[in-house]
Amino acid sequence: MRAVLDEGYTKPSPVQAEVVPLVLTGRDVLAMAQTGTGKTAAFVLPILQRLAAEGPPSRRIRALILTPTRELAAQIAERVSVYGRYLSLRHALVYGGVSQRGQEIALRAAPDILVATPGRLLDLMQQRIVGLDAVTHFVLDEADRMLDMGFVHDVRRIGAALQSKRQTLLFSATIAGGIESLAQSMLVNAARVSITPTMTTAETVEQSVVFVSRADKPALLERVLREGAAVRTLVFTRTKHGANRLSERLERAGFRSAAIHGNKTQGARERALESFRRGTTLVLVATDVAARGIDVDDISLVVNFDLPNVAESYVHRVGRTGRAGASGRAISFCDRDEQSLLRDVERLIRRRLPPWQGEKAAAVVSSSPQTQSV
Repeated sequence: MRAVLDEGYTKPSPVQAEVVPLVLTGRDVLAMAQTGTGKTAAFVLPILQRLAAEGPPSRRIRALILTPTRELAAQIAERVSVYGRYLSLRHALVYGGVSQRGQEIALRAAPDILVATPGRLLDLMQQRIVGLDAVTHFVLDEADRMLDMGFVHDVRRIGAALQSKRQTLLFSATIAGGIESLAQSMLVNAARVSITPTMTTAETVEQSVVFVSRADKPALLERVLREGAAVRTLVFTRTKHGANRLSERLERAGFRSAAIHGNKTQGARERALESFRRGTTLVLVATDVAARGIDVDDISLVVNFDLPNVAESYVHRVGRTGRAGASGRAISFCDRDEQSLLRDVERLIRRRLPPWQGEKAAAVVSSSPQTQSV
């Protein structure tokens, strides 16, 4: 409670109000909750309490939190440290993309809680550096992204290494067929929690679309950024190469920009994120997978430079702005080949995106052959 009060929390979020009591009773939980709803505290706080109540540390890993990306793993580990600052519980963090030597040292310190990504954890298990036979609390966070990234077999292998008598918590932004199958194989008599309606976007986000030719997108983005007067902006591209190329163009145009995607080293990703948080970098160009680990509250503009191939990703992208009740804007660029993707998005969110009314973009948009409505 001291740690919670230190953080300035006075009222639980909806996901916390529903999930915390269930976890404290020992139930398995299947929760549909999107990023930014407070779900990390919803599982970290009650797990800390249960571990602390079990008595002195056992020098064995008792809680395993599995996440799809390095950034998310680091964020969760940081929250474990903050929420558990007054407890005598240890935790360790393991993920790929960096040397495992420091992680081996952390594991030898006998952590109670392990936060990990699937690939590196399996490597360490195969090397017999980490044992999970004492795990009594197992958390799968952002399970839908695990499936998207092809980790389902790794997750099942890790689950098979755990004792059957355990508490399992599965969190996902969507509960689709693949998630249902995974839940049925890993959870027992699970309580179901659904915090937000499937695939809705925040009312605080002003959303719009611009119909523009592909060749004109970079020039339009520069105009959007200039009109926005240097607000903190997150730009989404479909490919890693596209993210690099666009970030380099923005730098040449005088915008402080960085790219973040799966091919970047962990150090480069962390430096780009920290620069974005501090405001040194004003424009972060990202792919969907990399952006899932971005936890920055004051992003005022999201630009979909490329519309996503999967409509659900639109909601995750737009959810990067307008957080915690703040207002935000999301502008989508749509070329001729993306009009079917736009229709998928509009069906999912059950609304039509209005045309963007940016003043300085008129020259670019009016020159495009695609200013018609879809």
